[in-house]
Amino acid sequence: MEIYLVGGAVRDKLLGITVKERDWAVVGGTPAELESQGYRRVGKSFPVFLHPQTSEEYALARTETKTGEGYHGFDVYAGTDVSLEDDLLRRDLTINAIAQDAEGNLIDPYHGQQDLNDKILRHVSLAFREDPLRVLRVARFAAAFHELGFSVAQETQTLLREMADSGELNALVPERVWKETEKALGSSRPDVFFACLRDWGALEIIYPEVDRLFGVPQPERWHPEIDTGEHVLMVLRMAAQLSESTNVRFAALVHDLGKGTTPESEWPQHRAHEQRGVKLIKQLCDRIGTPNRYRELGQLLAKYHTHVHRAEELRPQTVARILDELDAYRRPDRFEEFLVGCEADARGRKNCEDSPYPQAELFRQAFAAAKQVDTAAMQSAGLKGAEFGKALDEARQNAVRDTLKT
Repeated sequence: MEIYLVGGAVRDKLLGITVKERDWAVVGGTPAELESQGYRRVGKSFPVFLHPQTSEEYALARTETKTGEGYHGFDVYAGTDVSLEDDLLRRDLTINAIAQDAEGNLIDPYHGQQDLNDKILRHVSLAFREDPLRVLRVARFAAAFHELGFSVAQETQTLLREMADSGELNALVPERVWKETEKALGSSRPDVFFACLRDWGALEIIYPEVDRLFGVPQPERWHPEIDTGEHVLMVLRMAAQLSESTNVRFAALVHDLGKGTTPESEWPQHRAHEQRGVKLIKQLCDRIGTPNRYRELGQLLAKYHTHVHRAEELRPQTVARILDELDAYRRPDRFEEFLVGCEADARGRKNCEDSPYPQAELFRQAFAAAKQVDTAAMQSAGLKGAEFGKALDEARQNAVRDTLKT
C-alpha cells in the first residue's frame, strides 16, 4: 500500500499559498486493510476514510465511468490494480492532478507544474466534461486565482461551453451548486466566478435571475456603467474589497434582481424594483437551498438600500422605522453588514469606486442614539404593552431627530 499527498495541498504548496487541508490517495490498498489500521470509512459513493489521529481524508485510488446524468451518474472502481496515474487522470484540472510521495518527490504525469508556471487552468482529459459540477469548480478556481494572473485555457473554455449547451447542468444538485457558490463568494474576486459562468452560457441555467440583468439599462446620471449586470458585478467586487463576509457579498449579488423584471417600456427607470427583488431573492434561495442568513440580508438590502442612499432626505420617523424593520437592536452585526452592502452598491459604479459614502455613517449615528433610549426608566414608570411600545417608538424617533439635526 502506497500513500500520496494529492490535489490542492500539493498545488497550494507549489504556489506558496498556505495549505488549509490535506488529502491523500491510497494506491494498492483495500478497505479492510485501512479499517484494520483504525481508519474510519465515511464515503458512501467513494471509498474515503478518515485517519485515526489527524482525521484527514484518505481515498483509495479509483477510476470513474460515466453511466448517467449529473454529479452522481458514475460507476466507481477502486481495486488494488488502479494506479496513481489512473487516479490523477480522473481529476478536473492539471494543477490539481499532481501528487507527492513520502520522500517529497512530485508525480506529475499531466504537466500540472508547467500549467502552474504558465498560470493556466486546463482540463486533464476529455472525461472532464462528464461531471457538470466542474463548470462551477473551474469558475471558482478562476475567481480564486484571478489575482495571481491565472486564466482558463481556450480548449477548456470550449468544453465548458459545450457542457452548458448539453443540458447536463440541469442535473446539478442544488446543495452542490450552493457549496461551490459559497466558496466562490469567499474568494478574492467573486465577481469573476459569475462573469465566467455567463461567458460559458452557464449563468442563465444556474442563476437566471442574475443573468437577465445583463443588457438592462439604468439611468446614466446615476449609473455611468448603464448596464445593470455590469453594475452588479462591480458591486460584488466592491463588497469583496470592503468585507470578507460571504453574507455581504451574496447580498451585493442579489440586491438589484428586481431590475431584471422591469418592463422594457419603463427602461431605464426601475420603479418598485426593490419589492420585486425581494420576491426574486426568495425564489432563488428556495431553489438552491441558500441558508437563511444569506436570504435575510439579501432581502433587506434589496428592499432598503435606496432608502439609505437618500438618508439625508429621510424624515426621522422613517429612519427610526427602517432601524426597526432591519431589527438593528437585536441584530447589530447584521445591521452593520447591511450598511456595508449599501456602501458597496453606491461605490460599485463607474468612476465612483473611491467616492465617500456618508449616508452609512448617518445611519450608524442614528442607531447609536436610538439604542441609548432608557427603556428601564419607561418600565419603572409603569408603562406596559402597547403603551410601552408607543413611548419607545416616540423616544427613539426623538433621539434620531436630534442626531439628524446635528
